[in-house]
This record gives sequence, C-alpha cells and structure tokens, in this order.
Amino acid sequence: MTPPAKQLAGFIAKFDPAVAKVIRGARRALRKRVPTAIEIVYDNYNFFVIGYSTTERPSDCMFSIAAAANGVGLSFYHGSTLPDPDGLLLGSGKQNRFIRVPSAVILETAPVQRLVSAAIQQSRNPLSTTGAGYTIIKSISRKQRARRRG
Repeated sequence: MTPPAKQLAGFIAKFDPAVAKVIRGARRALRKRVPTAIEIVYDNYNFFVIGYSTTERPSDCMFSIAAAANGVGLSFYHGSTLPDPDGLLLGSGKQNRFIRVPSAVILETAPVQRLVSAAIQQSRNPLSTTGAGYTIIKSISRKQRARRRG
C-alpha cells in the first residue's frame, strides 16, 4: 500500500507546475494554521480536494483546498453562514462558499484568516488542541478531467 504522503504528491504532480505550487503552498499554510486537523483527500472527476476536518467524517469538514486545471480555491463547507464583512466569499449555493487562491500568500491575509477562524469556531465538533493531524486518502476516481491546461 502506498503511503498517503506519496499518493498526495502524485496527485499534485498531475497539475501544471504553477498550480501545483499554489496547492503545496496552500497546504503548508493550512497545516500550519490547523496542525491537529485531519486531512481528507479526494482525487475526484472534477476536482482534487484536500479537506480539513475535526473528525474523519467528511461532513465535519471546516474548509478545503479545491484544485482544477484552471486554478485553486479555498472552499468553506458551511460558508453561507460565515460572517464576511470584506465580501470575499463567492458562490450562491445553499451551503458552500469559496475564495480563489491565486497564490498561497492570500491565506496569510487578515480577511482570509478571519474566515478560517470563523469556520473553525462554527465547527460542530471542536478542533483538537493537542496531538497531530494526519492524512486520509478517501477516494480516487478512475476517470478525471484533465489536471493540466491545454
């Protein structure tokens, strides 16, 4: 069985180098922000997703990195209920909202940090304050949209 870290590196390697760099940078920033969160990884048909959850249940996901050939976003699972005084959140669905992530640097800005903090605060289950998070590869679709442009 391939270790999750190696599988994750392989999923990211499917992307154009510029998009892969943003994914890796975003993952580093979020891992630093929520070191005890469980990473739940999906390499699905439409998107490559790394969710940050308080438990192994996908429904407990607070936010996730979502990547496609055209770029990277930070998706908030319950984004429609987050306070967004800066008007950053995109989308109009009943539950999910997202921001575009052209560079991982955006994740360090105060408005985005406030959104992340609010998502952590509204989580149904509290984020552990001790220990270390880990990575679970949840699903890999055999058929996928192209991960590179062109």
